[in-house]
Amino acid sequence: MDSALQHITERVRAAAAAGTPLRIRGGGSKDFYGQTLQGDLLDTRPLAGIVSYEPSELVVTVRAGTALAELEAVLAEKGQYLPFEPPHFASGGAAATVGGMVAAGLNGPARASVGAVRDYVLGVQMLNGRAELLTFGGQVMKNVAGYDVSRLMAGSLGTLGLLVEVSLKVLPKAVAESTLVFELDEAQALAQLNRWGGQPLPINASCWHEGALMVRLRGAQAAVAAAHKTMGGTAMDAQAAQLWNALREQTAPFFQLAEGESLVRLSVPDTTPPLDLGPTLIEWGGAQRWLKLPLAQRPDLGAVLANLAGHATLFRAGDKSAGVFTPLAAPLDRIHRELKKQFDPAGIFNRGRLYPDF
Repeated sequence: MDSALQHITERVRAAAAAGTPLRIRGGGSKDFYGQTLQGDLLDTRPLAGIVSYEPSELVVTVRAGTALAELEAVLAEKGQYLPFEPPHFASGGAAATVGGMVAAGLNGPARASVGAVRDYVLGVQMLNGRAELLTFGGQVMKNVAGYDVSRLMAGSLGTLGLLVEVSLKVLPKAVAESTLVFELDEAQALAQLNRWGGQPLPINASCWHEGALMVRLRGAQAAVAAAHKTMGGTAMDAQAAQLWNALREQTAPFFQLAEGESLVRLSVPDTTPPLDLGPTLIEWGGAQRWLKLPLAQRPDLGAVLANLAGHATLFRAGDKSAGVFTPLAAPLDRIHRELKKQFDPAGIFNRGRLYPDF
């Protein structure tokens, strides 16, 4: 065990013995996400470096404190990338880390077509709340026997344990790419996206806002050209890359909040019609809908989503007292709490980050 891991292990052991809460933090780029931040800061950035990378096997193992930008640069040298396009949200000196990427479980514009971060996690090494170093999964897809703990860590916001290493599946970058623009209202755009969803088209990402539907195609040159001919629309020029990056990093004008505004993320079936709740931006073929609303006018999202089999997240807001995540149904809540007991019996990791009493 190296000195950086030894130091962190000793801190976890001491915190567990004293019942002292710890706040696991990499670069701090996702500090805004989730409930309130509690506990003594535990910096994971000393756990840095790429452990192994096999481009021919499409797998990389990297320590959790490694900068996400560093990993992406190494992959780019071999023409490979993380297909789910994890957002960095780096600003004010914050820098996203690989561990934070997995713990937050956030994905970019391509998520609906390629899968989520959890789908690319092959294995993890982690410290549990007893300061035990545990290894789950491996470096291939067919390695799971029993409960799939590796993917469980994605989106757990550090409440189950501290990630030490992560093994990830990567993919080669597409040969061809094109972004098409269509003038459609919200209902027309949703209907069109669902029609395309049933066709063999290389649609990689989509976005609708204020009467414009943007669709990104990726794949073989012939497939992209054929899809463009079939779908129509106007091809976007070099600005396309800026558009998708602005969506990924939430630097587009829609995501700029005025004082008193909140950004709400809705996850709903992609066939859900327009909800007419306020200013809206739609991604993931209709399955992800962003609302920008004044906190005082925020509707009862639980009631809105009750019949939609969806859930809501208060993604960005100055006041989170109403709760950030949709409350879990009783059976799921019980499973979450039992998992927490098993992995973190003293309740020291990221207390209250998912739910106030979790």
